[in-house]
Amino acid sequence: TIVGAGTSTITATQAASGSYISGTIVATLTVNQIAPTLTNFTIATKNFGDAAFNLTAPTSNSNGAFTYTSSNTNVATIITTIITAAGINWTSRTSAANNDWRSVAYGNGLWVAVSSDGSNRIMTSPDAITWTSRTSTTDTWYSVAYGNGLWVAVSIQGAVMTSPDGITWTITRTSTAYNSLVSVAYGNGLWVAVSTTGIVITSPDGINWTSRTTGSNNNWRCVAYGNGLWVAVASSGSGNRVMTSPDGITWTIRTSAANNSWNSVAYGNGLWVAVASSGSENRVMTSPDGITWTSRTSAADNFWNSVAYSDGIWVA
Repeated sequence: TIVGAGTSTITATQAASGSYISGTIVATLTVNQIAPTLTNFTIATKNFGDAAFNLTAPTSNSNGAFTYTSSNTNVATIITTIITAAGINWTSRTSAANNDWRSVAYGNGLWVAVSSDGSNRIMTSPDAITWTSRTSTTDTWYSVAYGNGLWVAVSIQGAVMTSPDGITWTITRTSTAYNSLVSVAYGNGLWVAVSTTGIVITSPDGINWTSRTTGSNNNWRCVAYGNGLWVAVASSGSGNRVMTSPDGITWTIRTSAANNSWNSVAYGNGLWVAVASSGSENRVMTSPDGITWTSRTSAADNFWNSVAYSDGIWVA
């Protein structure tokens, strides 16, 4: 009778008889393992933001322990039998210095962050976990971005610095003519930076910059590029706290969904999303084209400062 998988040496012994002594012969019996029969394993559909939940093990004719993996950890992670939607549970990491870090970006295998104070106002990381301080000037750095093989950072003083690797930086503009630069982005072969004094400047290389006319001296807080369009949002103005441009040079004022203090805008999955630090339950607005905007109910009336999209998830 077969009672389990494995190998067994089977010995056949013949008793002595007449002119013959007893004798033996051996053979090896191999019993192969078979695949278990697994049934009753389902997971209910969840919404982004739902709490973590426990998995119920499948029914099986095997007594082996179950382990679980997720094919896309940007959607869900699993700890033993607890499954968590990505973007919900966060882990604190030790920064390279206790600076006031204002902006972080990823490019070419490296994370780079800039700060508005401290001795070394740049830090880098290959994995967003272990960070290293880098040498910089003491300008009030407010935004950093990566594009076309170049890192660019801008400051409140109007300075611009660039780096090919995120580690060694060079000041490329020290002029105070473009004060209060707070956001920089790259798209379609052009660098664009916006200012809280209503100024927009552009550059093909991050080094040579040109001032552009915006049509409004709003407090422009963020600029982004997506789907062939530049979009900027402002924290001041009356019904005109959005502007768009097809080329970063010629800008058109658009009607914002509300006169909130819009701090950040981003594009992803066919949608523009902006978040604000003021407003009553409407600190999010969205647009399919960057031109027509609709107020959305925010999860809370918090000071929302930044928004981004990746792998099917919006995070603010």
